[in-house]
Amino acid sequence: MNEPSIVQHLFDVLDQSASLIEESQSVTYLEALCMTAENIHQDRIVQKDLEKQLGPLYDTFFREGMTAEDVRRAYQLAVLKGMKTGTQLNHQMTPDSIVLFMGYLLSKLLPSDTFSMLDPAAGTCNLLTGMINQSQSETIEGYAVEVDDLLIKVAYNNANLQQRNIEFFHQDSLRPMLIDPVDITVCDVPVGYYPDKENASQFTLSNINGQIYSHFLMIEQGLKYTKEAGYLMYLVPNDLFSQDEGNKLHGFLKDQAVIIGLLQLPASMFKDQRHAKSIMIMQKKGPDVEPPKQALLAELPSFSNERALSEMMTRINDWFHSHWSKQK
Repeated sequence: MNEPSIVQHLFDVLDQSASLIEESQSVTYLEALCMTAENIHQDRIVQKDLEKQLGPLYDTFFREGMTAEDVRRAYQLAVLKGMKTGTQLNHQMTPDSIVLFMGYLLSKLLPSDTFSMLDPAAGTCNLLTGMINQSQSETIEGYAVEVDDLLIKVAYNNANLQQRNIEFFHQDSLRPMLIDPVDITVCDVPVGYYPDKENASQFTLSNINGQIYSHFLMIEQGLKYTKEAGYLMYLVPNDLFSQDEGNKLHGFLKDQAVIIGLLQLPASMFKDQRHAKSIMIMQKKGPDVEPPKQALLAELPSFSNERALSEMMTRINDWFHSHWSKQK
């Protein structure tokens, strides 16, 4: 019988522990998963009645050759199970294929420098940690903002289990944040209406066709908390610009940033095409920042079509080589 993969092994440990704690402590699976991660990270078992069962289980967790990315994937599987089995969260995790692709793009923008990185709508911290795991940089300052009580616990424990240095902020990210401007802001932008009219009134993009959209405000806030000449990589609705009938966003971006690229994700990834998204890459204006000779515009093939995806990545590599030089 084949030995399970490292990711499967890690998931089995997390899942068995969470299931035991869920039943013993009368909590949800996701809350039990957070307790599991805390036990492993702190190397102590809080649930004394389960010590004899959990101790031997945790002793098997760490394996030779395992990586932070293995832990992220295993934890992600456990979170997905928790989301399916009772805990209703207003959150959809960014699919792994997109996380990996955005990590690849990050390596093109910031190849090996020490840099700082912010996700203002971190959710479970799957996108942020997944991109960090792919970076060649040894020193990344991570910042994650999340308003939901349970999600920030899930995210915090996710980062700790991966031993990633990320500072968390439990707040509405459209309010002022005690975060210095970062080198790159990444975000799977929450799409919808923003309810706080008073706070929204401080934003230039607060009135789009008479509505207050959180996804427009997130773009403006991201630019505010990104350094001059820093980058933003956002997952945005395909119809973002067509929603903006008065061209308010277009004018704002023309003044504040340059668009490096817009990559439309495969239609097959979305059950409802109204929810289809693209990866928008921007650079905040600053000294010596110039728009690329030609923006990177493409419709990405299905991520399951390896040949087509490989050809697309070759095209993207060629584009970075020919049309883009990293701003110093």
